[in-house]
Amino acid sequence: MSMLEVRNVSKHFGSLIAVREVSLTVAKGELRAIIGPNGAGKTTFFNLITGFFPPTAGEIIFDGQNVTTVSAADRVKRGMARTFQVTEVFPELSVRENVRIAAEVAAGYALRPWLGGAEVRDIASVVEETVAVTGLAGKANRLVGELAHGDQRAAEIAMALALRPRLLLLDEPTAGMGEQETFEIAGLIRKLHRDKSYTIILVEHDMRVVFHLADRISVLDQGALLADGTPEQIAANPAVQAAYLGKAA
Repeated sequence: MSMLEVRNVSKHFGSLIAVREVSLTVAKGELRAIIGPNGAGKTTFFNLITGFFPPTAGEIIFDGQNVTTVSAADRVKRGMARTFQVTEVFPELSVRENVRIAAEVAAGYALRPWLGGAEVRDIASVVEETVAVTGLAGKANRLVGELAHGDQRAAEIAMALALRPRLLLLDEPTAGMGEQETFEIAGLIRKLHRDKSYTIILVEHDMRVVFHLADRISVLDQGALLADGTPEQIAANPAVQAAYLGKAA
């Protein structure tokens, strides 16, 4: 059964067509990579999936429910979580506090002035489990703003995981990283996918990461879906080589 279906979705900004009649289906437990040149519409497409932009046309089906007109906040409640190109964290708070905020939102406690003992213990359990999964247990009490870029990105992913998503969307998770940080974040994503069975959609420029991690790859070019297939099929596709990989068709 599919986790996400995007049906002929388009997004127009006046006369500019940022996304043009794109359709794709992501199966439960799949890791789907979305690639394409700069300006191909990848982040706009992410924003359509997660509800930050309404589509001009088309439908978005999440786990069997039509969420085309559902707000971004309500999509989070239904089980979507995402990260951003620019890391979105609370740098003046510790890793543990950042993750706790997300866990309280997921539990519906965000507006509660106080929590009971059992609720505090439940939230603490989620926080400790999440920082352990993301490899941040040893840095949980450090301020996020003091951490290296790769650890800040891991903290953002931890916040997304604390929302208890069924679909995790990662927008350029290795952007701005060196070799070692890229290796570590790629390892975390692989762990979440293969060991924890998360359904993941990944926008990424680093082709080593994409071809190493993805089950399937969708290629956008000038807002349209150019190709869709396994990593082997995409690597051998002449149209992709010409438009994105820089090889002659």
